[in-house]
Amino acid sequence: MSATLSSHILDTHLGKPAAGIAVTLHRVHGSGATLLAHGTTNADGRVTPDSWQFDTAIDSTECQLKIGRYTVTFDTQSYFDAQQLTAFYPQVVIDFMVNDVSHYHVPLLLSAHGYSTYRGS
Repeated sequence: MSATLSSHILDTHLGKPAAGIAVTLHRVHGSGATLLAHGTTNADGRVTPDSWQFDTAIDSTECQLKIGRYTVTFDTQSYFDAQQLTAFYPQVVIDFMVNDVSHYHVPLLLSAHGYSTYRGS
């Protein structure tokens, strides 16, 4: 059994979900990080557990979220470029720990000059 991960991005500048943002998930280990999966936020600004595209170059057992350290990276530059806005943060990287096999939700509240995150439910 393994943990699951979802994310939700709200654009606080526009007051709506941030659709079309590319997201990557990496497992962090002593020698660096391994790309596990990528996704794109849907029209509701979400990446759901079943919408992650896992890297086919790695063993399928590695595609599971096990206890350990991970990063999720949001390509905010492309999102703000599409809106013709100058962004201060070209990407947002959230470094987090998986401590058990429960569901993990990583929300991102985003604007061109700031962001906030927390562990959601």
